[in-house]
Amino acid sequence: MKKPLIGVLVLLAGAWAAGAQEAALGVAAAKDPTNVAADFAATSAAQVNLYAPSEEERNFALVTPADPAASAAAAEPAPATPRPKFVFGARDDYRWQLGVGLEFFRFSSNLIYASLVGLNTTVTYFTNDWFAVEGNLVTGFAPEIYDREHVKYFGGGGGVHIGSRKARWEPWVHALFGGGHLQPQTAGNSRNALAITSGGGVDYRVNSRLSLRAEGDYAYTRFFSHTQNDFQAFAGVVFHF
Repeated sequence: MKKPLIGVLVLLAGAWAAGAQEAALGVAAAKDPTNVAADFAATSAAQVNLYAPSEEERNFALVTPADPAASAAAAEPAPATPRPKFVFGARDDYRWQLGVGLEFFRFSSNLIYASLVGLNTTVTYFTNDWFAVEGNLVTGFAPEIYDREHVKYFGGGGGVHIGSRKARWEPWVHALFGGGHLQPQTAGNSRNALAITSGGGVDYRVNSRLSLRAEGDYAYTRFFSHTQNDFQAFAGVVFHF
């Protein structure tokens, strides 16, 4: 009988203690209704600036490291693409021309008549799209006219060359001033004389480096103290460089 009574008393004492504790907490809460912890904005932690990476820095990790050689090559400007040296209708053409071919020279004077065949070599340099300076060397040989005597002619000169280089057919004119040397020796006469050549021709452009040429000229010479008005023709090739 005593043990059950003691158990009941213990339970009643525990319930009373728990109620008293709750009542004390309620009184304290009524006295200070605010939260004990301070607001985060009022603390020093809110004043700390956290690191915020930029957009480029965020993407840096995704970029593959560049090859130094490739970077150096990319930094250098790309060389300009050269324009073609030969275009019909344009002036971006080679300035030098070397003409080589067969020469026919009909020489007639008061002492000698001969038809000479030889070599004609011409060098031309264009200063712009139509004007050039030119120089040439001419040789000619003829059959025997006297006893064991052959006619031989050597001449050369320099002057101007004017022509069009807009199309495949290239007409031109020129005038050259120089001198000539004629053999055989004749009594009382010099073998050297003034020589002037003027005329023209046409070049047919095969490709950028090669043309075919046909030419006809008036040749003025003054051998044997007389004036010679002769004709010469040329057929050959022209190299461009």
